[in-house]
Amino acid sequence: MATGLLEWRRKREALMEPGVEKRTILKPHPPVVGHVSHHNIELNWDFEGQRKGPQEQWIKFSVEEEDPKLRTYGIIYTGYARQHVVEGLEPRTTYRFRLKVTDPAGDSAYSSPICVTTTREPMSGAHLHRAVSMNDVNAVLHILQEKNVVVDTLNKLGFTALMVASQKGFTRLVEILVANGAEVNKKNSSGKDSLMIACFSGHLDIVQYLRSQGASWESKDLGGCTAMHWAADGGHFDVVQWMIEDGCKVDVKDTGLEWTPLMRVCAISGKSDVATLLIEAGADVNLKDKDGKTPLMVAVLNNHEEVVQTLLEKGADISVKTEFGKGVMEMARSLNRMSLIALIEASKLRILTEPPESSDAKLPDEKQ
Repeated sequence: MATGLLEWRRKREALMEPGVEKRTILKPHPPVVGHVSHHNIELNWDFEGQRKGPQEQWIKFSVEEEDPKLRTYGIIYTGYARQHVVEGLEPRTTYRFRLKVTDPAGDSAYSSPICVTTTREPMSGAHLHRAVSMNDVNAVLHILQEKNVVVDTLNKLGFTALMVASQKGFTRLVEILVANGAEVNKKNSSGKDSLMIACFSGHLDIVQYLRSQGASWESKDLGGCTAMHWAADGGHFDVVQWMIEDGCKVDVKDTGLEWTPLMRVCAISGKSDVATLLIEAGADVNLKDKDGKTPLMVAVLNNHEEVVQTLLEKGADISVKTEFGKGVMEMARSLNRMSLIALIEASKLRILTEPPESSDAKLPDEKQ
């Protein structure tokens, strides 16, 4: 390029001599392509002596980019630098540039155009999460094999890819993610881990797999809830049954309302078969929360008739009062729950007519 500039200068000087016919200045060499990424292209040029003397005698350079639709060029840079980085480009797209050289007298010449193609966009956590959400096993494997993405990258909701796969029931992806280093016991911002999410969503095969990979029943979220609490919220019989068989505790209280999984069944899912599982596994039907409410009261307040029936059959005490002096009958009456009132009245009658030795429940007028 230096040789080309000197020749250009000699011809330019010749043009200035008297009696020499003025000719077009020599065409410069195209810019040299430097670093290329998925959104940037670096262009370089270097002419010896381009800044000699005062600035008004410097050679000016312009970079022009072609508009592929109009087939015309537009200036994207002009000045005295020897490099320009074109930014904000699209990945895997071809761009066309040329260099314009302008001498101090204002005469210009253009280089031949060059074509440069940006690279493919590098894989990121966003690509991983998109592939997991679509259950695209091949894409996930490809992304992880490149080893440029942290497998436990969080999405906008604060979930890892493993949490998303556990929630959606994508068993194969769960196995792939764990095999590639996904942390089984990692928690999100609310303290939930993949096991809790899988339990709530009812994906037994994933629950079993995560347990085999070291997921813990003892883990608690920020509210003090265990996986059993979340399984109770989901109301999935097969999941709760297997959790009990695997040794998961059934009567742990959370740190908010001091609710056990049984209380959450009474409040949320209303699944009487799940309530029966918990009770038969040792859940206390008369355990109180921080306000003195029992599971029976919670079920009445949430109008879960089948659960109320189950609790009464399993020995729920209808004489218990809360810290505010309210009992289950007062709650049912205040809400005009006629069917529940009938169930409670029938339970009272049964207690009164059964022989004392055959009943574990207290009489309605017994003091605690």
